[in-house]
Parts: sequence; structure tokens; C-alpha cells
Amino acid sequence: MSLLAASGIEAGYGQMRVLTDVRFEVEEGEFLGILGHNGMGKSTLLKALCGEIPLTRGAIAFADRDVGKLAVHARARAGIGYVPQGRQIFPALTVRENMLMAALGSGRPATVADRVLAKFPRLQPIVDRAGGVLSGGEQQILALARCLCGEPKLLLLDEPTEGVQPSIRDEISDTLLRLRRDFGLTLLLVEQNIQFMQSLADRVLHMEKGRVSAGHDEAAGALAF
Repeated sequence: MSLLAASGIEAGYGQMRVLTDVRFEVEEGEFLGILGHNGMGKSTLLKALCGEIPLTRGAIAFADRDVGKLAVHARARAGIGYVPQGRQIFPALTVRENMLMAALGSGRPATVADRVLAKFPRLQPIVDRAGGVLSGGEQQILALARCLCGEPKLLLLDEPTEGVQPSIRDEISDTLLRLRRDFGLTLLLVEQNIQFMQSLADRVLHMEKGRVSAGHDEAAGALAF
């Protein structure tokens, strides 16, 4: 069953169009990967899906609801979670405060933050430490945990391995697979690390010049480049 469907979407920045007639679906419970070189529109696609940039054409259906014109916070409350490239945590807030902000901002009770924290053993000893003093890998894990405090049905994850050491990369992969098993999480992953992509994705699409190529052969080719 399709959880997300993008139908001919186009978007960009001002007069510069980045996405052109993008069409694809994400099945409920699926881990879908998007591969492509820098500048091909991968991050722009995630921003368009979560509402950070408006569509100029096309439609986005999520859980059988048209969400293409909803604001960012409305899409988040509908169940679309987004972890951007660069993490964008609150550096002056503690780990716990970052998570509480995410839960309350999404209309969830504060107890959700404690439930999510229990799934992230690495964060538990540093829960009272400011986000800004964490390592890059710890910040990435915090960004993921913070997003999950909104209890998303679909997680949009942009370049999670960037600047992260291999042990943390493996930990993120294991955590996502565990969350899928325990909660039926659906994931749309933008990534350039092929090994990480192979460890997670059921299916891989290739993005080039603002367009998405679908199909088994093209996906296999994307993994090979």
C-alpha cells in the first residue's frame, strides 16, 4: 500500500526550477533510497516533500491525503518527519531539551521523548549535555532521535553519514532497522555512501538533473556508480 505518492511535482528556488516532473511512490514500511551526484536535486526533493519549499506544479499524497499545499508543521503533524543535511539541532539546549522541544512542538506529550530516548543508548549518558558540544556523530543521532519524537509515519533522511565516523554510521543503520522492525517505520533516504544505502534500502532510485529514474535496472546502475 502506498504511503507517499509524488505526482509530477516541480519545485525550485525563485525562478530557478530544480525538480522536473518527479513521480514515484513509497510503500508503507518500505525503505526507499535516492542516489545521485551533488546538485541533482536530492535535498530539494526532500524539502519539497516536507513543505520547506513550495510546489510550482504537481501533487503530493500522504496516507491518502493531499498534503502538497500544507505548511511544514501541518505535514509534520500528519506524520512526515524530516532530518535535514547538517542536523540543525539546537546547540544551546541539552539533548533532553532538544527532544522535548520536538515532542511538544509536534503536539505529542513530553513522555514521548523518554520513550524515544530508551531506543538510543548512546544518548542516555549525555542527556544533560548541550547539543553544541557533542561530536558530529552524536549530533546526527540526536537529530534522528529528535525527529522521532514527532512520531512520524515516514522519515525523510538527508545524507546522514556526512562527516560521521564508520562506527556511528553502523549504529545509525542498526537503529533504523530496529525501528522498522519494532514500529513499522517507513524511510526515504538520500545518501551518497553506497555501502550505507545497501545496508538499508529495499529499492533505490536514481536522481539526475531534477528527475527521478525508477526501475530495477536503473536502481542497480545507481548503486554501481
